[in-house]
Amino acid sequence: MTSTPPPTSAVPPPTASGTPLRRSIGVLDGVAIAASSTAATTSIGIGLTAMAMVVGPHLPAILLLGFLPVLCVAGAYTRLNRVEPNAGNTYVWVGRSLNPWLGFLSGWTMIVATVAFLAYTTAVTGSAILQTVRMAGVEAVAGLVLDPGSTAQSVLVGGAVLAGVTLTAVTGLRSAARFQGALLVFEYAVLLGFLGYGLAVGPNPFSLDWFNPFALPSPTVLAQGLLLSVFCYWGFEAAFSVSEEVREPGDASRAGLLTLFSTLGLFLFGSVAFQRVLSEDELTASGPEGLAVFAGHLADQPLTALPLVALMFSAVASLQSGVIPTARGMFAMSRDRTLGPLWSRVSPRFGTPAAGTLVLGAVAAGVAVLSLVIPRLVDVIVATVNSVGILVALVYVLTALAAATRFRGLLRESPWAGVRAVVLPLVGASVVLGITGYLCWTYATSTDRFAVHPDNGWFLLSIPAVMIASGIATGAWARWVRRSPYFLRDAGTAPSEEPAPSPSR
Repeated sequence: MTSTPPPTSAVPPPTASGTPLRRSIGVLDGVAIAASSTAATTSIGIGLTAMAMVVGPHLPAILLLGFLPVLCVAGAYTRLNRVEPNAGNTYVWVGRSLNPWLGFLSGWTMIVATVAFLAYTTAVTGSAILQTVRMAGVEAVAGLVLDPGSTAQSVLVGGAVLAGVTLTAVTGLRSAARFQGALLVFEYAVLLGFLGYGLAVGPNPFSLDWFNPFALPSPTVLAQGLLLSVFCYWGFEAAFSVSEEVREPGDASRAGLLTLFSTLGLFLFGSVAFQRVLSEDELTASGPEGLAVFAGHLADQPLTALPLVALMFSAVASLQSGVIPTARGMFAMSRDRTLGPLWSRVSPRFGTPAAGTLVLGAVAAGVAVLSLVIPRLVDVIVATVNSVGILVALVYVLTALAAATRFRGLLRESPWAGVRAVVLPLVGASVVLGITGYLCWTYATSTDRFAVHPDNGWFLLSIPAVMIASGIATGAWARWVRRSPYFLRDAGTAPSEEPAPSPSR
């Protein structure tokens, strides 16, 4: 390992167009992108009730416990980003610090998973919009009765939204971030308004026992709750995908950490407010309509429609927050010739990977449309979304291991820095890996036969296996046909120290 890192202002590797990404955004823009990716409104509106079915009234306790390993992993992202800000983040860091194949697979699997996620969210977004329009009193357009339960109508409306947010992402990251920021302002205003009012007037007494992890009934409940809690924070790392487009590389790290802590605050606020208003039976029985049931206890129409509108905005923002980081990851991979040159073409006008972004949106829309005529494809898409947590967890673990490997020399030079850069990421990785192992065991033992169905555990495990296998095949093509220099890198060439502060800081 060398001790001479590249400066943070180092010229990025050449792209297919010869034009670098445009540095146009700041910390708040990065927060908007990452917060849209974590989709706290959706997690609170839908996820809290699912979590309550497992842990009962101990939602705040499990949310705090799940936050700790994710924070350790976030420390690894932050430390690595200080040394080597890169649009490919984990793909680059793992490839240099551990093994190029592991790095490539981490990048590839997230691309495939995101395409499935976008196809799935396209229909969900369309359905949410149709529900909102019908709630506003519009039941038909040009003689066509609007039906939120119609897959065809939902895909059509959601596809139009996907096209719109993709174009916004193409025309400039700053405009995309501002669009997401505007959606977030509305979402959070509605969310905080209802949660604050519920916290103040809720009939159920506040209990410190809600924050007591030792009150959880069993280790199995603890493990299941941690599993759900950890994945609620997924998305903060989207801030690091735009590290080549922030005005200062450190702004990406600040945006990621701000998003993570603000998400924790929203989750704790939401979990306490929900339990002040809803009984335990109501909390566990309301399912995906948790936020609507909560709002129904506090207001009448038309105010109770506001949470549905907020959820709709959250779904729209999730579509765009899926496109932006994935296009940047593919941009970094193309720059290394592990993917074709299309993905690293930067628009001279907009300073974004415009061609790749458009193609990514078109592919996701195409998969959504194909799901209308290929029944089994729907099951594959839903299973991919359900099992993507396994892949996310593995990426987190690999990133933490990359940081621990790269900075292990700090254990001798500066014990406290070594704890933060090596020990804590390893602790976080161990917890996340243990939770993932438990999830895989649950899937494997949930059935005794294979079936192409999103509820079949063996099928859920087969999806990540197929994605990894396709990544190995694609990586082999890049290694021996494209002759990508990425696979020839020596881990020892990775910078291992943080650069000295710039004189302008």
